[in-house]
Amino acid sequence: MKTMRVFTAVVERCPDTGLLVGFVPGFPGAHSQGVTMEELRQNLLEVIEMLLEDGEPVLEGEFVGTQNIVVA
Repeated sequence: MKTMRVFTAVVERCPDTGLLVGFVPGFPGAHSQGVTMEELRQNLLEVIEMLLEDGEPVLEGEFVGTQNIVVA
């Protein structure tokens, strides 16, 4: 039985292409892009599954959260 894993991706929109770009902080190689959020999610899923075929990743960091900074 496979253990379910959850990875948090950060998503930005590329100003040059308009594509959504996602990456998993601290997980080398876990990044992709897509036109829609669903396409990006599917692309990230495929990349992560492929990376996990090589074994358990050595994460270089841990996603903690986001923070809004207000500047006057």
